[in-house]
Amino acid sequence: MSVALLSAAAVALDALLGEPRRGHPLVAFGRFANRIEQRFNSGGRGWRSHGVTAWIIAVLPLTLLATALSWAPMIGWLVDILALYCALGLRSLGEHVEPVARALRKGDLDEARQRVGYLVSRETAELDETAVARAATESVLENGSDAVFAALFWFAVAGAPGVVLYRLSNTLDAMWGYRNERFERFGWAAAKIDDVLNYIPARLVALTYAVLGQTRLALKCWRTQGPTWDSPNAGPVMAAGAGALGVELGGAAVYHGELHQRPPLGEGVPASADSIDRGWQLVQRGVWLWLLILCLGAEFYA
Repeated sequence: MSVALLSAAAVALDALLGEPRRGHPLVAFGRFANRIEQRFNSGGRGWRSHGVTAWIIAVLPLTLLATALSWAPMIGWLVDILALYCALGLRSLGEHVEPVARALRKGDLDEARQRVGYLVSRETAELDETAVARAATESVLENGSDAVFAALFWFAVAGAPGVVLYRLSNTLDAMWGYRNERFERFGWAAAKIDDVLNYIPARLVALTYAVLGQTRLALKCWRTQGPTWDSPNAGPVMAAGAGALGVELGGAAVYHGELHQRPPLGEGVPASADSIDRGWQLVQRGVWLWLLILCLGAEFYA
């Protein structure tokens, strides 16, 4: 079965079922990763070498298992579909961002703050309507890249082993990749590996956003604003996405009690419920475009 058909089947399964409500493999993996971190980084005393060892123990055995199962006769195609399905977060992303937009349209700022708090790590209790919309729009653009497009990319490149390697690495970055006293050294490997794995997908996503939105503005923002962002991958994605939508993102945000003056992203109107919806639609259209490209590629090489 072709990569295009397998990818389409996994996307359809995600659209139909959403994330598994019970026994999600990534939840179990998170508990496993927490035990590893307690063993190798007790009291935040782990060094970079400990972080490398912990990453290897957490990721490589499961990647090898996915490789063996995907090569198994009769069931390999099913393993491929299930691996990508478990890695995708398209429907879940919509289920998280749409309530933020609805709350803003109803004028329920408290509800909007609560809902956006499920999406972002910044403090949300004091955000005004524009700041809530800005946070949600940024989240849909960035999470669309991390939880959807990068998974599709690595599945296209290496099947189930590729998507498992990527998704577990991305999860460890979310858990360990902080620049604070506890994870500065130990989480270095997880953060750098995730940066490497996301480098090409992030730029393909930025290009996708540009093609499907205000192309000239998106490319301009990607070129001029993307490099100013701390993250080498989130910068191009969010700058291109903001330009594609013609909306102003970035700016000041409070993380863990500290005010961070982030560079501006995009150009145009202030963020609003409308920009959240258009960002979500941009991600959805991008998925259809990627599936179409995979289908055309399969036909070309057939």
